[in-house]
Amino acid sequence: MKKALSIEEFYANDLKFTPDNLNSGIGHFNVFQLDEFASAKPKPMPYNRRDYYKISLVKGRARVHYADKVIEVDKQVLIFSNPQIPYNFEKIDEQLTGYFCLFTEAYFHQYGNIYSYPVFQSGGTPVFILEDEQADAFSEIYKKMFTEINSDYAFKYDALKNLVFDMIHTAMKLQPANLVTNHHSNASDRISSFFMELLERQFPIEHVNQKIKLRSASEFAEKLNVHVNHLNRALKETVQKTTTDIISDRILQEAKILLRHTNWNVAEIAESLGFEETAHFSNFFKKNTQNSPVKFRKAVVI
Repeated sequence: MKKALSIEEFYANDLKFTPDNLNSGIGHFNVFQLDEFASAKPKPMPYNRRDYYKISLVKGRARVHYADKVIEVDKQVLIFSNPQIPYNFEKIDEQLTGYFCLFTEAYFHQYGNIYSYPVFQSGGTPVFILEDEQADAFSEIYKKMFTEINSDYAFKYDALKNLVFDMIHTAMKLQPANLVTNHHSNASDRISSFFMELLERQFPIEHVNQKIKLRSASEFAEKLNVHVNHLNRALKETVQKTTTDIISDRILQEAKILLRHTNWNVAEIAESLGFEETAHFSNFFKKNTQNSPVKFRKAVVI
C-alpha cells in the first residue's frame, strides 16, 4: 500500500501552490468546486489514503471505491473520507460536478473529537446516495462555506467548523434511527472513544514490515487500565458490539484492502495483521467472508 497522500501533495499536484496557513500548527480548512478540477484530459484519481479529512458532494454517474467496497452512483452522492480508509471516484459521466471541503484533524483541536462521529469511523456509514432535494440541501451548506471563507469576519474559521458539523448531522439524520448513536453515559463514551483511538492508531498498514500490536480485548483493556468486562459493557452500550467483534471487523476490513490493493503475499499480510500463522489468518478470513484470501483477491468485489 502506498504512503498516504499528504495535504501538501494535494495542493502541489492539483493546485500548484501551497497556502500560507497550511503549516501554521492551528489546522487547515478549505472548500472547492469540483468543476475547478475538470480538464480536457483529467488525470484519474488514485485509489489511496489521504492524511486529511474530506467531505465531497459529487453529482453525476460514477463508481465510489471505498475501503473494500464499490458503490454505483446514478445521480449524486455524499462521501465522508478519513485518513484511515483509501478511496477514489471512477467517472462514468464525462463531467462530474459538485463540491468538496477538506480539513486536517488539528483544525478541530479543542473543538470536539471529529473521529467520534460514525461517518468518519471505519465501521460507520460514510457514503450517502442522495435524492435531488437532499443534494440541494447539502449544496446550500457548501454555498454558505464559500460565503464564509471569502468574508472578512474575524471568526470565520469557527463559523466554518459549525458548517462542517451541520453537514455531519444532516447526513447522520438520513440513516435509519437504529443506526444513529444512542444516548449513553459519559464514562462509556470516554472509554469507547479511547478504545477506538487505540484501535485506529494501528492503521493504516502502509509497508510490509509494519505489524499491529494490539489484537485481543484483554490487550486493549490492559492498555486502557480497565477490566475487560467494563470495556465490553461500554462498547455494547455505545456501539452495540463486543470488543472482539469491533477488533475483528477492523482487521477484516484492512485485510480486504491489502488483498485488493497491494501485491503482498498472503503470509506477509497475515503477519502485518498480527497472525502468528498464515493458516490462522486464512481460517479467520474464510470464516468471515466464506472465501479464502486467494479467492477473494481474484474475485471482483461489489
